[in-house]
Amino acid sequence: MSKFKIEHRASRINLVLLKTNIEDGISNDIDLLCQWSDNERKYIVNELLRFALAQEEDFQKYKTSLAANEARTASSPRSAAGHAKSEPGSAAKPDAPTVAHA
Repeated sequence: MSKFKIEHRASRINLVLLKTNIEDGISNDIDLLCQWSDNERKYIVNELLRFALAQEEDFQKYKTSLAANEARTASSPRSAAGHAKSEPGSAAKPDAPTVAHA
C-alpha cells in the first residue's frame, strides 16, 4: 500500500468547483489536517481524492483501457471519418470545453 504524503504549504493549484456534502467527522479531520500541514482545505481534499483514486486498481485499469480505446479510435482514419459523418453538428463546436482533473 502506498503512503499518503501531504506537502506543507503547497496549496497553489488550479481548481474546478465540486459541490458535495461530507460527514461531520471527516470534515473535522480535514480541518485538523489543514491546521497541521498549513494548507488550505481545498488542497487537502484534492490530495485525499488523488490518493484514493490512485489506490483503486480496478478504476485505474478502466481508465487505462478507455485511454487505449480512444487512442485506437483516433488513429483509425476510417472510424474517424465515419464518426464525423454521423455527427453533422460536431464541426460547429471546435472549442468544446474539456474537464481537467486534479
